[in-house]
Amino acid sequence: MIIENSGLNGLTSELGYLDEAAEKAGFVRWQWEYYRATYDLKISDKETDADYYVRVSTRAIEGKLENPHAVLNIEDVYIGRATFPHGLDYESPIPKNVLTIADKGLSQLKASLS
Repeated sequence: MIIENSGLNGLTSELGYLDEAAEKAGFVRWQWEYYRATYDLKISDKETDADYYVRVSTRAIEGKLENPHAVLNIEDVYIGRATFPHGLDYESPIPKNVLTIADKGLSQLKASLS
């Protein structure tokens, strides 16, 4: 599911600062290559015994990700249920309590970047 109202789409930040801000909000930079990176926030739901991930997609608009001064543009923000052995199901319904936690993490990240 794409999260439309995160307020993050279109924001830009240097890689080094984005890494710090994301970490403070609970996100981890998992997947990355020279020009793209994703930041994930893991949310475990004890009621459904499932894990969900909020994924923030970014793309370098200046420099490469090996440089902390590279400038990244935030593109889409997704949430999905983790599937075995790995992957995310973006079509599954997301429990309200998980969405509440996701909104808090996204709000904290947005506040750091605004």
